[in-house]
Amino acid sequence: MNSAEWEKRLAEQWASIDELPEEEFLTGMDRLVAELPQGSAVGKFERAGALDATDHPDLAVPLYREALDLGLHGTRRRQAVIQLASSLRNIGRAAESVELLTAELAVGSEELEDAVIGFLALALADLGRDREGLSLALTALAPHLTRYQRSLGNYAQALLGDDSA
Repeated sequence: MNSAEWEKRLAEQWASIDELPEEEFLTGMDRLVAELPQGSAVGKFERAGALDATDHPDLAVPLYREALDLGLHGTRRRQAVIQLASSLRNIGRAAESVELLTAELAVGSEELEDAVIGFLALALADLGRDREGLSLALTALAPHLTRYQRSLGNYAQALLGDDSA
């Protein structure tokens, strides 16, 4: 199997998600994944993502976990952590999502860090920790602004301070 060619077909499959009926999209993904070696971490991840993207987070969670346990690496590993955490949140397990994403932030990679923070903010909000989540989101946003970076960063920190101030 030509890896670059497979990745191209995978990208085409993902690009078709909004155009194809759910069953057709999932069947196409299954065909692509079947071309990979049995027990492929990439295959588990892509199948999980397809289920997740078609509103089946409950079915995606175990596949994300399998992909990570099988040693998924690189960008896909971080995507799997983010997507697993999002799926956990969507099935009412926000505390697990927070735990997973907090550990992922501690890894210290800048790759997709803002996405990790964004999904962590959502999970925190689900747990009633809105101010903490908003602070994280604003802190992630501040460096992307052309102006007001310092002010927004300071306000984000103030959200975590004394409420009586």
